[in-house]
Amino acid sequence: MHFDQLAGRLRGLAGALLAVALLALPAAWAGEAAPASADPALEARVMRVAAELRCLVCQNETIAASNADLAVDLRNQVRDMLRSGQTEAQVFDYMTARYGDFVLYRPPLNNTTIPLWFGPPVLLVVALVGLWWLLRRRSRLPADHFEPDENDDNPADRPRG
Repeated sequence: MHFDQLAGRLRGLAGALLAVALLALPAAWAGEAAPASADPALEARVMRVAAELRCLVCQNETIAASNADLAVDLRNQVRDMLRSGQTEAQVFDYMTARYGDFVLYRPPLNNTTIPLWFGPPVLLVVALVGLWWLLRRRSRLPADHFEPDENDDNPADRPRG
């Protein structure tokens, strides 16, 4: 083996080791993420409350599941309120006073939320009854009320089987 070949292989090996070292450097500096709260019981309460509050930005997620800035702020606010000694009911009362029943992922049944609870089933029933009525009415019409299919006029256009 020539000296030039050996030197080339050593440069390649050194380059590879340098690349591995540079890739591993951030992992060496990175520490474990600090928990949002040192108290696991408090964190469990925060997540239980956050799972019942709707993200006002995402609207189809809870603030526990959302990573939107507002959801993070609301989780922190819930954490601060629970840490200060407020109950979960007080947190829900505060949030509904500030944002209305919409902030609750499962709003209570009252006069203002009746359309939310019963609107979709009522609309589905109305649509199904309307469809049934339309199909029943059409089935009673004589055949001359309908246009013939294109294949009905020419026997050569019919599929062979």
